[in-house]
Amino acid sequence: MYGWRGRLGLIVPSSNTTMEMELHSALPEGVSLHTARVPLKNVTEEELVKMNAMAVESARLLRDAGVELILYGCTSGSFIGGKDYEKEIEAKIEEEVNVPVVSTSTAVVEALKILDAQSILVITPYTDEINAREREFLEANDFEVLDIRGLGIEDNTQIGKLEPHEAYRLAKASFMDEADAIFISCTNLRTFEIIEVLEEDLGVPVVTSNQASLWLALRQMDVMERIPGLGRLFLDF
Repeated sequence: MYGWRGRLGLIVPSSNTTMEMELHSALPEGVSLHTARVPLKNVTEEELVKMNAMAVESARLLRDAGVELILYGCTSGSFIGGKDYEKEIEAKIEEEVNVPVVSTSTAVVEALKILDAQSILVITPYTDEINAREREFLEANDFEVLDIRGLGIEDNTQIGKLEPHEAYRLAKASFMDEADAIFISCTNLRTFEIIEVLEEDLGVPVVTSNQASLWLALRQMDVMERIPGLGRLFLDF
């Protein structure tokens, strides 16, 4: 039986081509991943809100697979409404399907806190409008955002085509000594290949949307395995 150790349900935007692949590449033995999608083509506030309204139906389909936890795998979708918006999404889905739910934004906040990161540098593929919402969300959760740098991309399929080195180079070029950690945002942005390299080169922890999502989801499922290659978060906590 696939998932003898745990079955993880994942909801991703329909245009996301990265999150499933990165999570599959790092899943511990015995953990299975089962995916449903919600419509999204462009990372805009309007489309993100519309997407969130359709999450419950996707969660119902995942429930049919007997998943033990549902991960709402969209960073911008889960922070776009400000502080506690991600909790509202989680609670609404849980109420409808009676399955525990965590979102990417919740995972990122938990990861940064456990790493004792207070002052952070944020790297994103987003437009200035979405970056402004992300800054508001992070600051409302008591982080100091030293800077937030984006690539100005709205088309989510284009985000999925970015190479990992593009996030690496932007993070390295933007780094400042005051930063306690680097957060690379977006579940459609490839990062797994560069997490350890950035940590070694810059000397601070690196948190990414997919890494944090997998970390919290596994721990919520009581799968405590350390996974090499995914940075300090997976080795120390």
